[in-house]
Amino acid sequence: MALPIRSASRAARQLETIIEYIAADSPRYAAVFAKRIMQAVRAIPANPEMGRIIPEYGDTKLREKILHGYRIVYRITPQTVEIAAICHGSRLIQNALDEPSE
Repeated sequence: MALPIRSASRAARQLETIIEYIAADSPRYAAVFAKRIMQAVRAIPANPEMGRIIPEYGDTKLREKILHGYRIVYRITPQTVEIAAICHGSRLIQNALDEPSE
């Protein structure tokens, strides 16, 4: 059975910022990108351990899925899958995870 999914407010803000940035050049591509990210996020709970262990951390419960150069970082807990951050692959993951969640 798939775990419930929840998103940290930090991840929601990061995604919104990314979509706004893309929309400045192409509103159409921003909408397509947002749809693809949401599809990828919704697919994670069915098999959360398929995501790659983040090399910078080595924690088996902190994983990522990469889509179009962006990292969807999530944490697996016994009760949920939490989307912890969404950032460009060139960005230091620690900086993305250190942003305040509230």
